[in-house]
Amino acid sequence: MDISEVLQPGLMLFDLKAKDKREAIEELAGPMLEEGYLTDGDAYVRAVMERETVYSTGIGMGVGIPHGKSAAVTQPVVAFGRSKQGVEFQAMDGKPVYLAFLIAVPENSDNEHLNILSMLSRSLMHEEVRNALLNAATPGEVLDAFGNI
Repeated sequence: MDISEVLQPGLMLFDLKAKDKREAIEELAGPMLEEGYLTDGDAYVRAVMERETVYSTGIGMGVGIPHGKSAAVTQPVVAFGRSKQGVEFQAMDGKPVYLAFLIAVPENSDNEHLNILSMLSRSLMHEEVRNALLNAATPGEVLDAFGNI
């Protein structure tokens, strides 16, 4: 699977307003609902927040990858958000999140979310990818950032 199959241009927010994790997840879920990837935004956000109680998906290096399986998800999809001020995410390194990727998969998906999570994590370990995402101004530049490793 290629990231461009699930990371959709209409789901990219370049100026997240959220101050905390829940607000960021709700803000990223909004376009998913508007674009028809979710049938119930509240149910999906609840699933993601429930998942966050297990452990934070703020993986460090300014990156958060919240994810959730829900019957409210129509197909696997990823939203991208960038925050200029940083979002309090209870990240593993205690630092704010500037790059957030919200993964949504249908409840009956096997390991699809794990495959997407793994693909994102491998790419985001590279500083040049993170820097390219921090400086991206268009959806094309976001997708290009993943092709440069």
